[in-house]
Amino acid sequence: MMLEKYGHGGDLLTAQQSFGLPGDQFIDFSSNMNPFGPPAAVERLVAEYAKELIRYPDPGVRKLRAKLASVYRIPEESILVGNGAAECIDLAVRVLRPQMTGLARPCFSEYEEAIEKTGGRVYDLPLDPENGFELRKQDLLNAVDCCDTLFLGHPNNPTGRLLSKETLAILSDCGRNVILDEAFVDFVPAEEEVSLIARAPEAESLIVIRSMTKFYAVPGIRLGFAVAHPRIVEAMSRLQIPWSVNSLAQRIGEAVLDDLEYAAGTKAWLQDERAWLSSELTRLGMTVYSSDTNFVLFSIPDRFGQNVKQLQASMGAQGILIRDASLFPGLNEKYCRIAVRLREDNEALIAGLNNALNGHSRNR
Repeated sequence: MMLEKYGHGGDLLTAQQSFGLPGDQFIDFSSNMNPFGPPAAVERLVAEYAKELIRYPDPGVRKLRAKLASVYRIPEESILVGNGAAECIDLAVRVLRPQMTGLARPCFSEYEEAIEKTGGRVYDLPLDPENGFELRKQDLLNAVDCCDTLFLGHPNNPTGRLLSKETLAILSDCGRNVILDEAFVDFVPAEEEVSLIARAPEAESLIVIRSMTKFYAVPGIRLGFAVAHPRIVEAMSRLQIPWSVNSLAQRIGEAVLDDLEYAAGTKAWLQDERAWLSSELTRLGMTVYSSDTNFVLFSIPDRFGQNVKQLQASMGAQGILIRDASLFPGLNEKYCRIAVRLREDNEALIAGLNNALNGHSRNR
């Protein structure tokens, strides 16, 4: 059974059905969540939430929008909060209705799915391992010539690479609609320097999408937001279903933004742990690609005689879930993506990979 049967990692029920282990016995490297778990305020809010169930959520998400406006120093009218970044992606594409959209390959599958739903076509911007999966300037300029919209991840998923300053400059002045998915930029220490979120409110051709579920480890509540010119936000809002963002998500979003210590600690931890994990993967013989965020892409050299589906099955039997990156168009059956977790879990991953790749017996 394919673990990504619904198109994503983190599907513990499918893992249980596939490998016969209880969900709490898996170490999940297939979804890219902050391994520290939610900030402390989340548990308190959930415990108190029962008394609010009888009330409708705020349809305008006003308190959270005000908090986001304060944190990012942007106008409230330029913010739309959605049921995860996924809803924001869908709404952005439905508003722009692009005829030809430039997508970097590989990239997050929901970009293309949203485009297909509106009848648009896709123009490929190839990312290749020889270039470290960086977007080439000429490929971008070619896309600008023939596309009305460009939709890019910053950092990109599954490669983990930020767009270069030169690429961001071209996007800012290319005269085309640009949708920039910054779902993982929270993990970047220089977030304020690389994000285009501050520019979006005044740029009528730019939509920046952010997720709050990955960095704050609350994927179950679904929470994300889009930043754009007020005219675009208003158009997206008209297409959004009423009460899209539930009241618990709104309350959690307000609370986690206040936990500056949690945010700083996460960013500081990630730099060292990602370097350690990448080094250990390289020591095992994997081809590891540079990442700017909380996950790592690697490929399995031919000498191991395994593809990623075989490796995923072997790791799953050991209670460790990894992401089959061959499902991203542009990558082949040798590619795997893993989240960066805490050291104990990362050590278990390395031991499990050693077992799987070198034919050792299960030691868990």
